[in-house]
Amino acid sequence: MHFHSWISPERKRLWLGSTPNPADKPGGCAVPGFRLPLLLRDTGSAPLSSAPANHRVRKNCEQKGREEKAKAVFRAEMTTLVLDNGAYNAKIGYSHENVSVIPNCQFRSKTARLKTFTANQIDEIKDPSGLFYILPFQKGYLVNWDVQRQVWDYLFGKEMYQVDFLDTNVIITEPYFNFTSIQESMNEILFEEYQFQAVLRVNAGALSAHRYFRDNPSELCCIIVDSGYSFTHIVPYCRSKKKKEAIIRINVGGKLLTNHLKEIISYRQLHVMDETHVINQVKEDVCYVSQDFYRDMDIAKLKGEENTVMIDYVLPDFSTIKKGFCKPREEMVLSGKYKSGEQILRLANERFAVPEILFNPSDIGIQEMGIPEAIVYSIQNLPEEMQPHFFKNIVLTGGNSLFPGFRDRVYSEVRCLTPTDYDVSVVLPENPITYAWEGGKLISENDDFEDMVVTREDYEENGHSVCEEKFDI
Repeated sequence: MHFHSWISPERKRLWLGSTPNPADKPGGCAVPGFRLPLLLRDTGSAPLSSAPANHRVRKNCEQKGREEKAKAVFRAEMTTLVLDNGAYNAKIGYSHENVSVIPNCQFRSKTARLKTFTANQIDEIKDPSGLFYILPFQKGYLVNWDVQRQVWDYLFGKEMYQVDFLDTNVIITEPYFNFTSIQESMNEILFEEYQFQAVLRVNAGALSAHRYFRDNPSELCCIIVDSGYSFTHIVPYCRSKKKKEAIIRINVGGKLLTNHLKEIISYRQLHVMDETHVINQVKEDVCYVSQDFYRDMDIAKLKGEENTVMIDYVLPDFSTIKKGFCKPREEMVLSGKYKSGEQILRLANERFAVPEILFNPSDIGIQEMGIPEAIVYSIQNLPEEMQPHFFKNIVLTGGNSLFPGFRDRVYSEVRCLTPTDYDVSVVLPENPITYAWEGGKLISENDDFEDMVVTREDYEENGHSVCEEKFDI
């Protein structure tokens, strides 16, 4: 008895499909009780064995082509705003334009107490003495959202970047170890209030590392030393991924140095505790990193011409002198008073004792490592076979790295603390303040940029969780 003989013809037709038996074809031969499997039946088309494969390949190619096209459209149609949102300066600009460095705060002046000046409106203040700072960041974290919103409203508004939010992506930086509540507030403000089309939240060090790897394609590792306004962070990166177990934060930054200089000058010469703006300028103009602290200290004690460290700084009066400056050596009056009526600050060991805190925080009672020691300690927390690669790729960023002598001192101290068979190389970029911003500009031009961002559509569908998954913060 054949297998099919007990099944009714209707059932057979339903079960096997309605393709005819080969016997139905002219010249065909009937095989009793046998039906070709569906895939092997002759449908009068090309051999089926290769058709599905060809079809799949063609489909994959079309899919890939469509994705590439979509990415190209995403990059071409959308403009990307890169905002390195620092605690003191915001570095901002469209990815196809140049960067602007703008104060990330508001000011009130002594003379116009009721008026608040935002960001670069500081240039409109006629008398910046006794300037009162209103900062969005405290201890390195964004806590004053009202001030930050006003600064962003100004930066994104008509007077500055005229951002068309519906047509713009944003790359924005945030500090390491940021609090979840701050991250969620930032998501809400960027997506719900401003309505950016796509957002990439990232650490500034990751952007600096990206820039460094782009400039040095043969290197796989680097260690970013970011010495900014609130903190100094030391962060190793390997293949663009940060090594979390070796991140070190030193609680010394530019703000602490300016405050310390204000205290020293107020104690020794002139009450300047309210003159943050002026003394910050003094710090930037006269301070340097000593290569031999005790030798410079001895020189600073000498009298007259022999004291090569001593310098006279002319303070601004904001009527005839808009900006302070250093007196040329030949014009300095070494004994007695100046007759010109200018207000003079005489600075000697302050010039190098203030930046020294970056290398020895214990000088002012902060029980932490200095920068070179922290670099070595961070690298020693990494696998031994990786360590030589980090020692030869130390990258300095942030405003404090602009002190004269900073790079040389970091190099000489790291060299002393490192095994002799390791090479040590310390790189100071041309502009360490905007280095991270330039990394952001490069990321926005990447082919995989679209995969890195969270779109507004994603955010509206999945909320904060999609940002947590995508952003490596």
